[in-house]
Amino acid sequence: MHDLSYAMGSIKRTVDESAKTDTFSSVKLLRSSGFENHYIADENESVLDLAIKAVEPIRDRLKNLDSIIWASCIPENATVGNREYFEKSKDVKPLMDFPASRLQSHLGMPQAIVLGLVQQACTSMLGSIRVACGLLATEIDFNNILCITSDRFPLGAKYEQAYNLISDGAACCIVSREQKGFRILASHHITNGSAVQANDEETVAVYFTYMNRIVNEILEKFKITIDDLDWIIPQNINQKAWQILSRVLKIDLDRVFVEPMSEVAHCISGDNIINLKHLNDSQRIKPGQRLLCLMAGYGLNWQALLLEKVN
Repeated sequence: MHDLSYAMGSIKRTVDESAKTDTFSSVKLLRSSGFENHYIADENESVLDLAIKAVEPIRDRLKNLDSIIWASCIPENATVGNREYFEKSKDVKPLMDFPASRLQSHLGMPQAIVLGLVQQACTSMLGSIRVACGLLATEIDFNNILCITSDRFPLGAKYEQAYNLISDGAACCIVSREQKGFRILASHHITNGSAVQANDEETVAVYFTYMNRIVNEILEKFKITIDDLDWIIPQNINQKAWQILSRVLKIDLDRVFVEPMSEVAHCISGDNIINLKHLNDSQRIKPGQRLLCLMAGYGLNWQALLLEKVN
């Protein structure tokens, strides 16, 4: 896994600005949770626009793509179709205007097959990487896969979920057979479908139990312990959550990397890629170090990805 990149919505706002109209919680609560700024897509900025911005910095490395896996958190972001055309014509074709197909065309990669991943909420980017690993294992002629997530909230939406400040944005990476970036050691996924309609309080209540469970299960899967981890790359949620979890998991809070959170907020499915890129760019990750990416999302879903720094 290598060549990480991301892009944020074009409008930057402070907590003070957004708390007036665009969030449920107060400035005081959001700031005490660790948030300072977030990004909102312009009214005319689509998920495809965000994806193209995210891919642009690594475009020269997107050679001979075999697949593009588009991961959406919000189901309506899996299409850029115009519902007004459907309402007028009653023909469903306009609803199937898929952004991944348009991205494939934009990149000039007609050989790349397109897959779409949804119904995993904020965990969908980690899910796409897991799917990419499966494709490389079964398709012997596949070598390079672009995993990309892009989401924006609908116009008029409050930019907050479960007491966390939200940003519109996109993030991507390449999953390949090449030995560079990060070696993917293991992945794990838990779904509790009975909690699909959990409210904010219920979501927070089960967060710690399931996060503790998924960490222990992926460590057991790879036969290592928490002491073998050098870094944890979590999603950007209330900073108090990891103050608690670090004690539950018995890991030093200094090894939990959330430095970008105050600036980028919770960028839906893109947090792991954003945080990992920042940490990698800081050159603090040494070859051979192991990192655990963690995400929770509605559905309810929890996903984990165990990585090892290659170079």
